[in-house]
Amino acid sequence: MFISQQLRKENIAEYLLYMWQVEDIIRAYGCSLTALRREYISRFDYDEDKKEELTDWYGNLINMINQEGCREGGHLQINKVVMQQLIELHEQLLESTKFPFYNTEYYKVLPFIVELRNRGANKEENEIETCFNALYGTMMLRLQKKEISPDTQHAIKEITTFIGMLSDYYKKDKEEGLEL
Repeated sequence: MFISQQLRKENIAEYLLYMWQVEDIIRAYGCSLTALRREYISRFDYDEDKKEELTDWYGNLINMINQEGCREGGHLQINKVVMQQLIELHEQLLESTKFPFYNTEYYKVLPFIVELRNRGANKEENEIETCFNALYGTMMLRLQKKEISPDTQHAIKEITTFIGMLSDYYKKDKEEGLEL
């Protein structure tokens, strides 16, 4: 099973961040399946069947990126749908009186969202997208071994807790259904 399939079942937030990273990896190789296979997939310690399966998966994503006009940036429709599902669940959780801990966590994170928007985050995007963009940006900084300020670390810790809670509710809703 691919990492993406496992993450989609277990943690939708990690899945979405992973898929955003996959989009960036594809772009880094110029949306070229040949380059991706030669320089990236070949490094995995998989047997040839698994590498072919992975190549097919990346090939399908490259086709989608090209068809959807995402070569330079943006997200695939499959990822936008997941984001929209999370946004809708977030709104339902906030409207319900049955999830006071979620509401508390949201209002704890809200000042960080406002600050991110004041510092240049897209004011038009949904708050959940702002949180994901902050998490993804921090993940990229860590991969590049760049310094992250203590204030940013604190904000990311709080956002991680909040998005983790949303992700848990998403999983529970998919498996059992939530009584909203």
